[in-house]
Amino acid sequence: EAIYMYKAFEQGFRLEFLSILPGSTSDSHYKAPNCVFFLTVGLARANSNSFTHRGELRKAKRIVVKLGSAVVTRGDECGLALGRCLEACVFNNCLLIVVYSLEMMIVTSGAVAFGKQRLRHEILLSQSVRQALHSGQNQIKDMSVPVLEARACAAAGQSGLMALYEAMFTQYSTCTAQVLVTNLDFHDDQKRRNLNSTLQELLRMNIVPIINTNDAVVPPPEPNSDLQGVNVISIKDNDSLAARLAVEMKADLLIALSDVEGLYDSPPGTDDAKLIDIFYPGDQLSITYGTKSRVGIGGMEAKVKAALWALQGGTSVVIANGTHPKVTGHVITDIVEGKKVGTFFSEVKPAGPTVEQQTEMARNSGRTLAALHPEQRGEIICHLANLLVEKKEEILAANKMDMDLALSSALLNRLSLSPAKLNSLAIGLRQIALASQDSVGRVLRRTRVAHNLELEQITVPIGVLLVIFEARPDCLPQVSALAIASGNALLAKGGKEAANTNRILHELTQEALDIHWVKEAVQLVSTREEVEDLCRLDEMIDLIIPRGSSQLVKNIQSAAKGIPVLGHSEGICHVYIDSEAAIDKVIKIVRDSKCDYPAACNAMETLLVHRDILKTPLFDQIIDMLRTEQVKIHAGPRFASNLTFSPSEVKSLRTEYGDLECCIEVVDSMQEAIDHIHRYGSSHTDVIVTENEDTAERFLQQLDSACVFWNVSSRFADGYRFGLGAEVGISTARIHARGPVGLEGLLTTKWVLRGDGHTAADFSEQGTMEYLHENLPVTQPQPRQIAAQSEE
Repeated sequence: EAIYMYKAFEQGFRLEFLSILPGSTSDSHYKAPNCVFFLTVGLARANSNSFTHRGELRKAKRIVVKLGSAVVTRGDECGLALGRCLEACVFNNCLLIVVYSLEMMIVTSGAVAFGKQRLRHEILLSQSVRQALHSGQNQIKDMSVPVLEARACAAAGQSGLMALYEAMFTQYSTCTAQVLVTNLDFHDDQKRRNLNSTLQELLRMNIVPIINTNDAVVPPPEPNSDLQGVNVISIKDNDSLAARLAVEMKADLLIALSDVEGLYDSPPGTDDAKLIDIFYPGDQLSITYGTKSRVGIGGMEAKVKAALWALQGGTSVVIANGTHPKVTGHVITDIVEGKKVGTFFSEVKPAGPTVEQQTEMARNSGRTLAALHPEQRGEIICHLANLLVEKKEEILAANKMDMDLALSSALLNRLSLSPAKLNSLAIGLRQIALASQDSVGRVLRRTRVAHNLELEQITVPIGVLLVIFEARPDCLPQVSALAIASGNALLAKGGKEAANTNRILHELTQEALDIHWVKEAVQLVSTREEVEDLCRLDEMIDLIIPRGSSQLVKNIQSAAKGIPVLGHSEGICHVYIDSEAAIDKVIKIVRDSKCDYPAACNAMETLLVHRDILKTPLFDQIIDMLRTEQVKIHAGPRFASNLTFSPSEVKSLRTEYGDLECCIEVVDSMQEAIDHIHRYGSSHTDVIVTENEDTAERFLQQLDSACVFWNVSSRFADGYRFGLGAEVGISTARIHARGPVGLEGLLTTKWVLRGDGHTAADFSEQGTMEYLHENLPVTQPQPRQIAAQSEE
């Protein structure tokens, strides 16, 4: 059974669940008879203004999709790109119509290309057999075909184009209708009203209008005829036709598919060309247009003008790529779901920079930060620590605003700051400042490769970090200090629940950074960016660190296709009570591991008990303590089999409860406990309680988890408790950083080679030099004083 889960729409209509029933094939996916879905349709837009943010596109109810010539035609301009057309048009549109209940209109090109293909075949077939025979085989291959007049090609190709659309849409139980228009149809009021009425009736019956200019009779476009005003638009290509129809039919969204990703600030393909995420009226002077596409009479300039005209008329516009479905995915559905695809046209320009601009600013300022003297980075962190104490009244006032809006006691606990917490934060930051003195630029290895050829491996920052955290405002100064200490730029995306607290903490962070003129190295992402969109900035972000629930981590790991993610998806931590454990230690450790903070990722979720402890006073004390602490107990299969009346049997031994609940399971030996943890654990933190040193050492050596403890609570798996000052997160991956990740985990290395005109040829068989590869003592040179230069 193939199950497709779609993200619940926050506003407008909401798709709860869609299942393709067993037995359906790939060809029958999304056919209405094979689908079971629950759909809640929201209200249409209450006004005729265009949407101002991508997230609002989820509320769109009526959509015009314009398929450009480059999307539907083949590379030789003769015939249609059937696979691309099916992916970009039919599948996406049928999905939106059948499942999302949207009204769709399609403005298509392709009649000329289809007709050109048909007429070329007719011309070749009409040549007599004698001509073909006398021409010879080679001449047949080189046989020239006369230039075909575009209007004749359109007349010959229009019927075939519509037959193809009809056949493809029928596969998804969707009916289509053909509508051919010219510029004159919009100038005549009666014709325009008739067109509007026809399209309204077709949409009411869930029929998809396929609209095209009547190229068989349309006059050639006037070179100087341009879009003029709100009420006048010259229909000279399908871009202007789509814009006119979108406004005329009061469409919520116009999607213009082309052969480029969207609108660039300079011609696509040039070295410095950057995709424009959001385009605003008045930005035309900031871009340079390239040449037109290989087919069609429009071009990006025509698309922009048509898009701005539609935007002025109340229709939102997105220009995107429809030619590479394997790269762009389901481009139309992605756009409707508000994902960052193509260029979105908006009339409202935000006051602050875009997240791309923030990332660029952070990277540039971060490089200056990395070049500072270690003492200067330490000064920044110490100044931030002082500000946390000095400005505590302002911080707590902002924090109270967030707490007043909290909806649960659990959220209150995560949001809450206090003078004591701020003092602890300041202490941790000063620890980080001290540790940062020998972090960046530290020499790890020196090798004399050959005479006068020396190699060094030194520590350097990773680059730009994206840290996504939920309702924990204390996370912001901690990760900021670690980023500053390691010379990394930082993008911080906090939960909206702590927006007021995060804002003032970020202001204080930038105030501290400004003492050495690197204010922009830490950026707070407070725009409406979706996490998925941030995870697509693979050319700008070097590492993503999620801090929050296991579901948040899983979502980010799934969304981040090209960016490494440092984190853990689950915190299934075990405490194993050995047969030789001390009673007093067992009670203290189990209570603290489970009850100190049950929502933490380092809290105990499964208690493993040696079989010899069952039916002993120690086991009774453990159960009594858990019941006193109101911990709900679930029985593992083997534990349940030993009891006449047992707690509810656990559904899964791989469960992270995150609350006052835990599982108890029985094992026969320490080795069996290790095997159980390897099978059901998440490689986070696991504990053994025993007085037998040999047993403990074997447990510590053999267990493959990020943190392995002996006779201590699992709650010690924390950067502050480890003396790291703070942590950016806990990693369970088998990479350079495991467990609580502090300053060292945010560094990578680079190799520096110093020579004297050496070449690889010098070391060949005919060369005059030999490799030495001698290990040299590691000395830490004093960092160069370059801060004064940057200050100038």
